[in-house]
Amino acid sequence: MRVLLVKPKATLGTIRALERFQRLEPLELGYLAAVVPREHEVRILDLRLARSTGRAFARALDDFRPDLVGLSGYTHEASEVKRLARTVRRRRPGAFVVAGGHHATVAPADFDLPEIDAVVRGEGCGPFAALVRALAAGEAVDGIPNLLRTGAGFDPAAAATWPRFPDPATTPTPRRDLYDPRRYYSVWTREGMRDGERLYPPVAMARTSFGCRMKCSFCIVPYLCGGEHRPRPVDAVADEIAAIPTDHVYFCDDENFIDEAFAADLADALERRGVAKRYFAWCRATTVNRSPELMRRWRAVGLDAVFVGFEFPTDAELRSVHKGGTVAANERALDSLRAMGIAVHAAFMVMPEYGAAEFERLREYVRAMPPVQCSFTVCTPSPGTPDYEALRPRIWVDNPEDLHDCMHPLTPTALPLREFARRYGEQVVEGIRRGPLRTERRLPRLPDLARALWAERLYGRAFRNLYRDYPRELWG
Repeated sequence: MRVLLVKPKATLGTIRALERFQRLEPLELGYLAAVVPREHEVRILDLRLARSTGRAFARALDDFRPDLVGLSGYTHEASEVKRLARTVRRRRPGAFVVAGGHHATVAPADFDLPEIDAVVRGEGCGPFAALVRALAAGEAVDGIPNLLRTGAGFDPAAAATWPRFPDPATTPTPRRDLYDPRRYYSVWTREGMRDGERLYPPVAMARTSFGCRMKCSFCIVPYLCGGEHRPRPVDAVADEIAAIPTDHVYFCDDENFIDEAFAADLADALERRGVAKRYFAWCRATTVNRSPELMRRWRAVGLDAVFVGFEFPTDAELRSVHKGGTVAANERALDSLRAMGIAVHAAFMVMPEYGAAEFERLREYVRAMPPVQCSFTVCTPSPGTPDYEALRPRIWVDNPEDLHDCMHPLTPTALPLREFARRYGEQVVEGIRRGPLRTERRLPRLPDLARALWAERLYGRAFRNLYRDYPRELWG
């Protein structure tokens, strides 16, 4: 068979502007490709790289003539996944079309459509491998765990239950040979950068575990993984990282260091193999404060920076989302990490209910912080969480999925929407300018500097103009 795996291109200006700073490899498709037996021909099509997605997709369908098309997307890409499926049905009517990814997992009924034959939920490697085997053998695909048929065979009861996640030891090594790793990058800063360093190195992704033990009420991860954190075998992860063709690795775990024994063993395994790479990881402030020696260990093997969810500048707001931390704990973690030479990316959220006073409070808090990278999202619970169900009656647009990028408010804003967007955009740009590269007056390679300044300009503009993605009557 010929198998085509497709990553859609985002339609929202905020996401496209974010890609000026970071475009990470289509790792999910690399995993799926890895379970397709070699007697079949498989291709990965990343439409983010195409100037015209319509022409690129049509050309791939006409030239490759796939028998099976897999489409993967987040919630804000759901409409684009549906559009691509319609294109497949029109140009390759005999092809089997399967939708997967985050939105298919949390809202599978959205893809119960004539142009889609099946929906894969959860970790896709197992069901996708079984689907390929069945189609190649001419057998029925009913009864495959975590795969839902659409149409008359759609099972609402199965769609209403969370998929079971597999043993992490079954995770394959992704097929990175099917795309050019040089085309994927992330702005990379660290403590003590020198003039002339590269700001946009090629960056690969690695996944060491599934899940998280925490219970943040806006997050879907505790429900997807049953509140468990399940690491992969240490040697398998270390071998994969050692073979990655780039020097910079972005961990895409929900929390890299929550299992201290596993994290320490992985650091040891990388050191034994002589792996000399640079790492970026996600970490909770509580983990940093509980396990400073572990963070020092990782600094020794190449950890340059961590993403820490500060979320809010007040304890009351942190309690409202069951974050399980405090402002003081966040600040202790920040000071501790910087003392170790680990840079911090501090992530904050704003609420649709923010007025001028709340925006100013956040701005003053960020201004008082030491040099850190900052990012800002709108608190947007994922479909499938209790928080999302609670806000559903107040959603003020007919197409919440299309705006679900965690940067568009889904419920009415206290300020007029246009003013909310203006203040939000100003905060985003000011947060970028608080980074250590700017505050310490470091000068990266000039082409990278020009690229980053242009990205900053487009990013701020995208946030200031996000109100244009709503019906005009909501602009205010």
